[in-house]
Amino acid sequence: LRVSARAVYSKYSIEPASAIDFGAMMKGTKETQTIVLENKGMLSFKFHIHQAPQDASALESKRYEKACSTLPPLLELFLQSSLHAGMFTVCPCSGSISPWGQQKITVECLAGQEGTCEEQLYIDIMGR
Repeated sequence: LRVSARAVYSKYSIEPASAIDFGAMMKGTKETQTIVLENKGMLSFKFHIHQAPQDASALESKRYEKACSTLPPLLELFLQSSLHAGMFTVCPCSGSISPWGQQKITVECLAGQEGTCEEQLYIDIMGR
């Protein structure tokens, strides 16, 4: 009896790799940028985008998870809801990517109030 297996792990890339900067915007205007999350491995994986806590020290004390949706998992796959953080909207904020596939994630900024708005978001790849 011959038995074999191949152990692999999730491989992915995120473009752009650096921070997204919308720069100066006129109050009341809207701009959009795109992030591409690509599966470069042999296994499908799920991803979720979370908003970081306001207190950065909370990141060191425990893992922070704020799901972008409270929908049942099966319904969430069909709807792929948005995450609203300050002046920013991220869509979709969860999903599944098959091997060698990719997901375009839209980040929209609606310049509301005057001043600088900065948010910290995390892309959580399940099973990495």
